[in-house]
Amino acid sequence: MAGIDWNKVEAFHLDEYVGIPVTHPASFRKSLLERVIHKAGITKYHFVEGDAADLSLAICEVSAQLTSAPIDLAFVGIGENGHIAFNDPSADFETEDPYIVVELDEACRRQQVGEGWFADISQVPRAISMSPRQILKAKEIVAVVPDQRKSQPVKLCLEGEIRPMAPASILRRHPNTTIYLDRDSSSLLSKIK
Repeated sequence: MAGIDWNKVEAFHLDEYVGIPVTHPASFRKSLLERVIHKAGITKYHFVEGDAADLSLAICEVSAQLTSAPIDLAFVGIGENGHIAFNDPSADFETEDPYIVVELDEACRRQQVGEGWFADISQVPRAISMSPRQILKAKEIVAVVPDQRKSQPVKLCLEGEIRPMAPASILRRHPNTTIYLDRDSSSLLSKIK
């Protein structure tokens, strides 16, 4: 990406599994380090340490770092169950806490197994997630949502009621959100047909 001074970028990540090390194949820290941080040369980044000895302290520390200055841009996706970050149905739309510990619902755990991160549903742990209200505090939000598996959640996000049972629907409350869809993920939208 020409023209971006990556030394000026400060990054936070959305979510991490509780109890898994950065070396685990499902670790979002591992993925971000390998696919973004090292390749772009970002030197200022803050991770949710899901395997910290004192998880509450680790969450407090990264929360304080996150809220110390405005966030310019948030990159999110939408899960097969409509989650943003790991805010599964019924998402907590009320908490002001920057990061929260969440129990993943069965659909989300099945998605993690289906994507090959865990051998079976019993191995998928709880997670730490940036809260919906914290995500909405970013000046701009960009969501990239490909694949047929996401068509129903996309429909609920864009055409259904804004409600905790369709967590991504909260993105409609943000004045500067852009959602990129492909033909498959947009296939159920009534305005497309």
